[in-house]
Amino acid sequence: MKTLKDTIHKLTIPTPYAVGDVHVYVLEGEAVTLIDAGVKTEEAWESMKKQLLELNITPEDIEQVVLTHHHPDHMGLVENFPNVRRIAGHPKLKPWLERDSKFFDRYEQFFHDMYSEAGVPNEYFHLLKGLRKPLKWTAEGKLNIELLEGDPIPNHEEWRVIETPGHAQSHLSFFRQEDGALIGGDHLLFHISSNPLLEPPFQPNEPRPKPLIQYRQSMKKLLAYPITTVYPGHGKTFNGVDELIEKRILKQEERALKVKEMFVNGPLTAFQVCEQLFPKHITTQFGLTMSETIGQLDYLEETNQIEVNHQGRLKKYYVNR
Repeated sequence: MKTLKDTIHKLTIPTPYAVGDVHVYVLEGEAVTLIDAGVKTEEAWESMKKQLLELNITPEDIEQVVLTHHHPDHMGLVENFPNVRRIAGHPKLKPWLERDSKFFDRYEQFFHDMYSEAGVPNEYFHLLKGLRKPLKWTAEGKLNIELLEGDPIPNHEEWRVIETPGHAQSHLSFFRQEDGALIGGDHLLFHISSNPLLEPPFQPNEPRPKPLIQYRQSMKKLLAYPITTVYPGHGKTFNGVDELIEKRILKQEERALKVKEMFVNGPLTAFQVCEQLFPKHITTQFGLTMSETIGQLDYLEETNQIEVNHQGRLKKYYVNR
């Protein structure tokens, strides 16, 4: 095996979220680079400093931050490293990091319109007011370097970008050919399947992304790479990637079949499907459950198993017989 230039260090940072701790990674090589940056809490920052010190690294030693995606538990502490001159990530991360108010206005309007066409009752619309709340856990900064498919991580030429949208439109994974290592963010987790989350189109007037379909494509894409070890954003480091991907794809198709069976008595809105699919969680985890539901409906529509009927602004789905 070729001698590796970069050493990987895993740091485990607490979060206030149900998902639990998040992992960030330090690459030591031609530069000292942080892959992801935890969540913006004092507890997370103290944990970050303590674990860096155990590696004989100070916050001042971090020269650049590379982000797998824009979620708050992955970029919250970017501002805390005084000597960082470069922040790198996918172009679609830019409005989140740079706090583009026009983008957030479109973000809120997107969900308002989507919930209307999904038949969501009025009592759920107050949740739209909370869409910006997670920004308190995240950083504000400038995206200096935009990373796309095949690009190297700056100063770490061994690592190449794989675009893996699905969980987030901005999601990137980083692969090292020499030893088959993948720093995968939230794209592949060993213990749970990542949520493909609904987001508005990046540009106005574009069609909306279909994250579950993207997620399936991104998982299948990894089958072409000789991945040996995944360093994930949550949970344990693992191998056996091909088997895990095949298991996840099969489980998704089984859930889609369960959704299709719900139409035996006639057309349903996305909200009505969500009520049946997640009766215990729709109220407490409304955004997540609606993302999963609409994702399954996107898949069934994409594979010509259901069709859509527009009744004014309302969308109803029915089985394609």
